[in-house]
Amino acid sequence: MPQRDILDLEHFLPYRLSVLSNRISQDIARLYVDRFELGITQWRVLAVLGRYPGLSAGQLAERTAMDKVAVSRAVASLVAAGRVTRETHGDDRRRSVLELSEEGYRVYAEVAPAAIAYERRLLACLSADDQLALSRLLEQLSAAEEKTN
Repeated sequence: MPQRDILDLEHFLPYRLSVLSNRISQDIARLYVDRFELGITQWRVLAVLGRYPGLSAGQLAERTAMDKVAVSRAVASLVAAGRVTRETHGDDRRRSVLELSEEGYRVYAEVAPAAIAYERRLLACLSADDQLALSRLLEQLSAAEEKTN
């Protein structure tokens, strides 16, 4: 009988990154779920539009690496809540441009500093050199992942 590779899930990098990412996302969601009635996907859309206004839904999906359907639902709910505006782009009526509304910027201005403080607390267990190394390693893994696709 041929020997089979055994997947040691607890040491499998994609699994470990996914579990850590989910735990951090759920933990940080406490900053905005109850107070602003935002889900994780909605917050990510707000955060990206706060940094990069004027994106299309497709560009948002690319920047967040989220499913287009999930982004579309999040955008629709944020537009309905008055937190995001959607306007057609110039002469191309098929392409809409998304931006935060005044209310969207208000939410962003309250949550973003808390999110940054959360990140600082999380990274405080690492030395400055380790933080730089982590950033560099994540960039290298991201580049390697792009090459495999």
